[in-house]
Amino acid sequence: MKKPDMEDYLQEGIYGSRQTKPGERKQYLGTLRERVLVALTKGQVMGEQGQEELEELMKSYQDAKLLLNGEISYRFLSPYMDLAERHNIHHSTVSNQETQSEFGAVLTLDYAIEKEHIRVEAQEEVGESSEENGWTNFFKSLFKPSK
Repeated sequence: MKKPDMEDYLQEGIYGSRQTKPGERKQYLGTLRERVLVALTKGQVMGEQGQEELEELMKSYQDAKLLLNGEISYRFLSPYMDLAERHNIHHSTVSNQETQSEFGAVLTLDYAIEKEHIRVEAQEEVGESSEENGWTNFFKSLFKPSK
């Protein structure tokens, strides 16, 4: 490793200190993938999904932090903030105009845990799927070969 020189100090002063894995940090609202306990997409947060899983992990990991995407309206984030306050979990809203993230809420730790599955599976509403199947069956019946 080379010894820092004046140019390195100037670059750090202008642009800030260098970060490891900046792309990963942008995706996971400022944290690394290896530290994530659970990540909810924006759609899941707006649909108030994943709260049970989030609450169970908050009970198990009292030192966790909840990162919320600042692009989402406060009315969708407030149930998650209330949940974090109920379990004495620090929460913060991350607003970065320069990046886009698919995640709306990320429960994270200050250390690596390397959890394999961090996403909560999307829950389908029963009404939508049966209606969708009805239309699919209807169109399939239109194109059935006649006997």
